[in-house]
Amino acid sequence: MFDLAIIGGTIVDGSGKPGFSGDIAVEAGKIVALGKIEGQAATTIDARARVVAPGFIDLHTHYDAQVTWDPTLAISPWHGVTTVLMGNCGFSIAPTRREHRDLILRTLERVEGMGLATLRAGIGEDFPLDEFASYLDAIERRGTLINVCFAVGHTAVRLNVMGEDAVRRRATRDEVTAMARLVRAAREAGARAFTTSLSLGQFAYDGQAIPSRLADFDEIDSLAGAFGAGGLMQASIGKLEYLERFNALSAKHDTTFMWTGILSGLTGPGSHRKYLADAHTVQDRGLKVVPQFSPLPVEFEFDFDVPLPFERRPFIAASKTLDTAGKLSLYRDQAFRRAFKNDAPSGLDAALKGWATRTVIAHVPGDPTLEERSLAAVAADRGIDPIDLILDLSIESDLKARFRLAVLNFDDDEVGEILQDPCGVVAFSDAGAHASQLCNAHYSTHLLQHWVREKGLLSLERAVQMLTGRPAEVAGLTDRGRLEIGRAADIVVFDPATVGATPLRRSYDLPAGGDRIVSDASGIDAVIVNGTITRRHGHDAAFDAKRLPGQVLRLA
Repeated sequence: MFDLAIIGGTIVDGSGKPGFSGDIAVEAGKIVALGKIEGQAATTIDARARVVAPGFIDLHTHYDAQVTWDPTLAISPWHGVTTVLMGNCGFSIAPTRREHRDLILRTLERVEGMGLATLRAGIGEDFPLDEFASYLDAIERRGTLINVCFAVGHTAVRLNVMGEDAVRRRATRDEVTAMARLVRAAREAGARAFTTSLSLGQFAYDGQAIPSRLADFDEIDSLAGAFGAGGLMQASIGKLEYLERFNALSAKHDTTFMWTGILSGLTGPGSHRKYLADAHTVQDRGLKVVPQFSPLPVEFEFDFDVPLPFERRPFIAASKTLDTAGKLSLYRDQAFRRAFKNDAPSGLDAALKGWATRTVIAHVPGDPTLEERSLAAVAADRGIDPIDLILDLSIESDLKARFRLAVLNFDDDEVGEILQDPCGVVAFSDAGAHASQLCNAHYSTHLLQHWVREKGLLSLERAVQMLTGRPAEVAGLTDRGRLEIGRAADIVVFDPATVGATPLRRSYDLPAGGDRIVSDASGIDAVIVNGTITRRHGHDAAFDAKRLPGQVLRLA
């Protein structure tokens, strides 16, 4: 008698090998039989005409805040994700001193597009953030629906040690030593990664640079060394010329370096080819360096209160410290408009060329006739420059008008080239962050729908491996990512003919009435976490909410 049997499906085991017909039996959260099983089960799932695959693994999320109030980590499980790594790009929320709680929340508000009222209401005053160990322990006691891995973030440890000076200056030797102690303690508590960011487009509270961006490589070297061998180091590298220095740190500290990331249009058309070639060169040298890929456009919905796609451009700098009235005045100024129109993006901003032709008007209060129309087309109808139109609509709506722009990864042919290269790992969903601006948490179902079924670019077996076996390998999750006897029973059952993601919609279900953009999944029959059925046919299954099946996967 088994706890669970999944019978008659096509088993795609996450290895990349051809799928085969068979059954799976589960007992005590583990796969105990595979192929043709004999015996009965307390629960049986008929998987005929369905694919049975390992649960999907997302290595680039930002659920660090959301997990404190939402143990389901919606929306990732809707799309078959059973394991996530959070704390990427240096943005963990622990360890944070009590007197610095608002600093980290205000940083997340700006850099990760999270509503401050939502963060304050959701996390509350009492959730333990002071020590990384107590943060993980609290999450483990309360439980999670899916498996969770945690990274210790550079920005968090810098704020912990330096307070507001973290956004103003380099650290002293004593401060770096104190930060190293925090990173080492996080590793001892079970953190699976140390993460940082040198991204020029990321800003903290009051328009300041994020704390990690003020660090030099000696500081990053010290913290990577404190984390020690094994595990992961992840970074949003900032300038591409920094990549070789990060590669050297990976070799020095014997850690896998996962960087964000190779995207279409990164520094202009075709630029991805150079970075793919460089990745192969580095890997051929024996270095454990893995770029992250995304199967989706990086498409932001934004307003001109926080004009996210343009935050790195010099003409927008003056807006970062202004209140609403100041921004409205700035956007009316003809000198500002001329600077905007004369802007010539290059380097990492090269993809902004032609941005107006790709921009869609998402929402204008009081004028639904403009919604989902091309900014350039409406501007042409009115006989004005698109920049004048986007600023006029922003001013008239008191900065409430929203626009949607694919800033990177929007060329399907180039994205296809990237996805077919074996050097990287599919990640970069940013799930849990940019809640009201972006939703790429449906990357898994989009990959299966668009790149397997519609485009035929990837085989089903290869796509499943990219979502399961490959990220498990990169993250050192030796008991996940494959359907094998003895491994954890994290399983997804889906219909290959209908699996996919619905169009984006806006939901107002966050604490304090906060909004976010979400996508629903189609074709997902069942999601199973450590042997427990958590989703059936697009809805949460009946399970014991006091004994959630997810595990905190600590690095030993």
